[in-house]
Amino acid sequence: MAKNRGLSFYRRKKKISPAHVREVFSWIFGIFTAIFIAVVLNVFLGMSINVVGVSMEPALYNGQQIFINSFLYLISSPKAGDVIVFLPNGNENAHYYVKRVAAVPGDRVVIRDGVLYVNGEASPWVEEKLAEAGIAAEEFTVENGEYFCIGDNPGNSEDSRSANIGPVKEEDIIGKVWFRASCEDAGMGFVK
Repeated sequence: MAKNRGLSFYRRKKKISPAHVREVFSWIFGIFTAIFIAVVLNVFLGMSINVVGVSMEPALYNGQQIFINSFLYLISSPKAGDVIVFLPNGNENAHYYVKRVAAVPGDRVVIRDGVLYVNGEASPWVEEKLAEAGIAAEEFTVENGEYFCIGDNPGNSEDSRSANIGPVKEEDIIGKVWFRASCEDAGMGFVK
């Protein structure tokens, strides 16, 4: 007795073509390449942290996420005006401090009548009068491998003026802030 198949279609075995195999491997290679690049950029170019406190307002706000380039200072040194992240006195248990470099090694620093002077000229990085001069009440020269840093909101900033912070040592600097994520008060963008 013959089986009645009615309408029958021949089932074709699906063959895996070399083109499909190449496409699958191409996707796998692309995914692993993207992951590798992301890991390398994160390891060599930096990290991200959240700002603690209001010392850098209006440039950066409390709780705002910032991205740090930790590779840049391996090949160059901080410059006046750079916004940097550091651990005060290398204290691993402290939170990261975010401040602006106001003076570099060899610069003379003094605060007189509420004005920060660097090499005899008013610093362009501090716009408001400084109520506290701290260690900068008497002129001193920033030593090699150290940087005088101050917050953009100096009335609410613990910075290089404070005796417990002082000039920031180069080995305590984590990196330069290069990008900020958005928050309610400030948009995202590159940090100047």
